[in-house]
Amino acid sequence: MTDSPATRQSLLVRLKDPKDGQAWGEFVAIYAPLIDRLVRAKGFQEADAADLAQDVFRAVAGAIDHYDPDPARGSFRGWLFRIARNLMINLLAARRIRPQATGDSDVRELLDHVPAPDSAETALFDAEYRRRLFHWAAEQVRGEFRDSTWKAFWLTAVEGREPGAVAGAVGVSVGAVYIAKSRVMARLRAVIEDVEGESVLSS
Repeated sequence: MTDSPATRQSLLVRLKDPKDGQAWGEFVAIYAPLIDRLVRAKGFQEADAADLAQDVFRAVAGAIDHYDPDPARGSFRGWLFRIARNLMINLLAARRIRPQATGDSDVRELLDHVPAPDSAETALFDAEYRRRLFHWAAEQVRGEFRDSTWKAFWLTAVEGREPGAVAGAVGVSVGAVYIAKSRVMARLRAVIEDVEGESVLSS
């Protein structure tokens, strides 16, 4: 079972502390599969995908202190997507271009001047991020609930089954199904908000 941080902070703020191992662990757990899927979708091989993911994380480590969270400048996911996209372009164009996590002005300039990605690409990236974050959060809280509670939640909220049918399948009342769904959703929201400071779950 994973305890939520006592103080609710966004993951981005915590990443600015290089000693916050929990924050970086959460960041990698959430984003590594996302980056891997993005890179593989662009046709890169397994070895290149692994290298690019490491490059993305090094670039983020080198530039996170200078990331501007102003919504007018775009979302963090958009910024991260541009980093990944830029590194893929660099690898295709010239494998000698490998930004390091120095945090110097050259790295910041490189990351700040990446061409804007296609809106359809960013929409897919955002949707995949939300899917990955939900499943990551589910992994964190699964052990906090009885099997019947989790099954009732999963069958209704994730698989979209009717509460009446779920009640019969799980062996509980319809009211218990609604309560189970509500309890698990509330816990998932709390975990996600602890990570990024905003909820990505609908009611």
